[in-house]
Amino acid sequence: MRRLIITLLVVCQSTQGLIYGGIALFLPLIRADLGLSFTQAGTLAAVTNLVYALMQIPSGYLADRFTPRRVFLIGLLGTNLLAALFTVLSSYQALLLNQALSGFFRALVFAPGLLLMTQQFPSDRRATAMGLYVVGGFSSNVLLSSIGPLLVGPLGWQLLFVLFAASGLLAVGLYWRAGAGSGTAAPGAVRIGDLPALLRHRIMWLMGVVQFSRLAVAQGFTFWLPTYLVVDRGQSLTTAGLVAAVGSAVTAPANYLGGYVSDRIGRPLLVIGGSLAALTAGLTALTYVPGLAGVLLVVAVISVFVQVYFGPLFAVPLQVLGSERAGLISGFGNFCANLGSFAFVYALGATKDATGSFRIGFLSLAALCVVALFATWLARNEVPHMRGSRK
Repeated sequence: MRRLIITLLVVCQSTQGLIYGGIALFLPLIRADLGLSFTQAGTLAAVTNLVYALMQIPSGYLADRFTPRRVFLIGLLGTNLLAALFTVLSSYQALLLNQALSGFFRALVFAPGLLLMTQQFPSDRRATAMGLYVVGGFSSNVLLSSIGPLLVGPLGWQLLFVLFAASGLLAVGLYWRAGAGSGTAAPGAVRIGDLPALLRHRIMWLMGVVQFSRLAVAQGFTFWLPTYLVVDRGQSLTTAGLVAAVGSAVTAPANYLGGYVSDRIGRPLLVIGGSLAALTAGLTALTYVPGLAGVLLVVAVISVFVQVYFGPLFAVPLQVLGSERAGLISGFGNFCANLGSFAFVYALGATKDATGSFRIGFLSLAALCVVALFATWLARNEVPHMRGSRK
């Protein structure tokens, strides 16, 4: 039963990847059908990320205070219904409201789902569990990016989104039945007033800076990559989809591998710092490298490291502060992450409109990685080595 629950948690998470990834992949078609500018298209992603960010701490509190399973199921139900509704809207204002509400319900999925996954693993494999939780999202992007461009012609992006929503609702039903005995007990009497005490710890703010950079890079890169390849590099949507598929195929196992290596060696900051250094180099080279082969190589490098440090990054504050307030701690970290996503997904679109190129936007992401690398270096005295790590 444990393996079935783990599998269903990953599958439920993967439906979120299909929906968000579908908007990014089909953005050139959505823009053309609805007459959106690059700035308006960026705003659709920005508003959902802003609401998602603002809801992270309340979501973490609800996961600590009430049953994470109940919050998780409500979030999944709302997200998938809104994805289906997205297909029948035509005005920019209605799409904006839809995406704002989608951000609200997506926030109810992340922190509770993370807690549900970590409950299935021992405490010394926390980073592994957290990395595994997001594997589904990137695995689904491989499928989406590979066959999505082939299906969108005969079916249209609207019908594909209906299919995404239907598959998501099916996954919700299966988890509701199979996971009835898991994640039902609240961890304890947690108060939202516990957050100020947590924020007095330096590690929360240092990891918050890294979290800001993490999702700014991950979402800014993945959301705009297909459009960058089509508009700036002159590639077809099919080619752009295949490149995105290669990136997602590389990223999916890297999530698990990063957490596994971190747990194995007991050096999470080493995994985080190494990833940030590689991302700095890759994002700097992206718009300068010539030819599609060069772009593929750089995309592969970025895709390996863009999520390798996800598990270690969420595990570090819990290692220092304990897991009694895991929802609040993880919620604050993901709040910082989604502020970065909100700012930079919008900024890359606005910069493209202003300059006619994505170069300045991708270089700004590289600079952000340097800032995060410095924060990681400052955190070295805050994090004890895991003396009990397995050999």
